[in-house]
Amino acid sequence: MAVNSKIEWCHHTFNPWVGCTRLSPACDHCYAEVWSRRTGQAHLWTGERRRTSSSNWQQPLKWNRAAAAVGERHRVFCASLADFFDNQVPGEWRDDAWRLIARTPHLDWMLLTKRPQNIAKMRPVMDSSAPGYQPWNERWPWQNVWLGTTIEDRARLRNLDALRAVPARIRFISCEPLLEDLGEVDLTGIHLVIVGGESGPGARPMHPDWARSLRDQCAAAGTAFHFKQWGAWAPKAIGPDWMILDREGGLDIPDDRCADEEAGEIAVTCVGKKAAGRLLDGRTHDEMPEVARGS
Repeated sequence: MAVNSKIEWCHHTFNPWVGCTRLSPACDHCYAEVWSRRTGQAHLWTGERRRTSSSNWQQPLKWNRAAAAVGERHRVFCASLADFFDNQVPGEWRDDAWRLIARTPHLDWMLLTKRPQNIAKMRPVMDSSAPGYQPWNERWPWQNVWLGTTIEDRARLRNLDALRAVPARIRFISCEPLLEDLGEVDLTGIHLVIVGGESGPGARPMHPDWARSLRDQCAAAGTAFHFKQWGAWAPKAIGPDWMILDREGGLDIPDDRCADEEAGEIAVTCVGKKAAGRLLDGRTHDEMPEVARGS
């Protein structure tokens, strides 16, 4: 799937700038924040932001030419080390990013945010003198922009209303890390649901029933379902260090008892993302919304 990205649901990853601020429980073990500390850039998670290089900004133009040459659409995740709709990002940086998006009509830009309430006021304004101007990008929604928001728990379900309030060709939600059972989710106007468990130090396990519920709701609603990964915890007992996970996300040391399957308990083991894999009930789920090629 990925061309230059390790993320299963996109071909490319592009960061127009780097840096963010903790906002919700999904941020507790953020890989980008860990990366910033490891590379001596912790200040980028305490208020500062850094724009990436000019050469980096040229990459999407190259990807766009490659996609056009083969008559395909390629998906770009923007941004893995930032939030496109971050209040603390200079507005002119975002304006430049919108102009870049306008110049790459063969790329579908997946703009994932934890701040969907900001989308409406940060939409682009284009005129005939703007770089990349085409008649289609004078009006919103743009044909190559997908809008998404993160929903890791029931409290964040409120983000759905903010996402639905903005017209979009494709709307998607990322339930990664999925931290609890979301219950009944209103998928009206949602075209894609991405589900994944947490990985890395301190990762919290995901109960299979939470993912199954979203899978089944997507099937009923006609919404594409993409299961990205289990994360660090495999939903089975592997070796001597397995634990018991209940449906509320509680972990318990087995001692002398087994998981009470009738009560919804399962055995889980922290084995790492690669070993845990991405099979849900024995199969992969790689659905994506239907998008016309070359449109």
